[in-house]
Amino acid sequence: MEIKEDKKCSSAEDDNSPNDEFQELQLQTLEQGMSWDGQPLVKYKGFWLLAMIFLPMLSARKNFKAKDTDVIISTMSKSGTTWMKALTFSIANRNRFTIDQSPLLTCNPHTLVPFLEYNVYWEQENPDLEKHSLNPLDQFVSQRHFLLENKIGKEADQYPLGVDEAFDMFCRGVHSWGPFWDHMLGYWNARSENPGKVLFLKYEDLKEDVTSQVKKIAEFMGFPFSLEEEKQGLVDQISGLCSFESLSSLAANKTGNNLNGLVKNSSFFRKGKVGDWTNYLTPAMAERVRKLMESKFEGSGLMFKT
Repeated sequence: MEIKEDKKCSSAEDDNSPNDEFQELQLQTLEQGMSWDGQPLVKYKGFWLLAMIFLPMLSARKNFKAKDTDVIISTMSKSGTTWMKALTFSIANRNRFTIDQSPLLTCNPHTLVPFLEYNVYWEQENPDLEKHSLNPLDQFVSQRHFLLENKIGKEADQYPLGVDEAFDMFCRGVHSWGPFWDHMLGYWNARSENPGKVLFLKYEDLKEDVTSQVKKIAEFMGFPFSLEEEKQGLVDQISGLCSFESLSSLAANKTGNNLNGLVKNSSFFRKGKVGDWTNYLTPAMAERVRKLMESKFEGSGLMFKT
């Protein structure tokens, strides 16, 4: 997504440095919580955030200044983030690297397209940016497996809650980056208000017709494919390079770690399937989510398949 800095969103609290604001809030002044997998959470401006990245998040909020040429990928975790990073990197750099020389063949997508919170603002309050180049049911299941495999921000003796309790917390919005519904509706409305700056994509749509979606992404980014490129099959080549089957088979994604050593590269690739939630969740759970979406998204036109 390409997002231009909006001066109207500034407030008096933005005048303080992140460190000053962090010390003022002192975490304990915010509502505290614990995610189902043992991660400490804090509630900030209506959303639950991982306590461990609260300070980097404030630094990014304070110091990041978007340019008209910036492309920002904003997703819920485990909802196609790795795929989107690979696609946008390949689209933007297709004139620099041929398919057989793509850095994706030797580097994890998250290395090539860093996270603002985990990478860029993790160690520095105001870094030099020039140096840095689903369906809710499926998202819940995928994130659960991801967090069970990686110990992010929790002690070794902390055990995750069962799937029923974890799912209940997800529905109530008490999870990292929750509530899911508020995030989705916020971006959906932003896309309606400013379609030239926000592109709203669903994982299911990418899976259903990746070719047309890749062309849509390229058009939005300002790098549309020429007729000659399409005739040469470049759209399909990029789609193939960035596919789950291709990326998950590469040595760079089978070994090593990412996010400051917190996450195994292999854990970014589990199944990549739509509807896998049926192997873990009950029809009653799906019905609860359906009713929640009807209530939360009422009148917006937004809906996810269950």
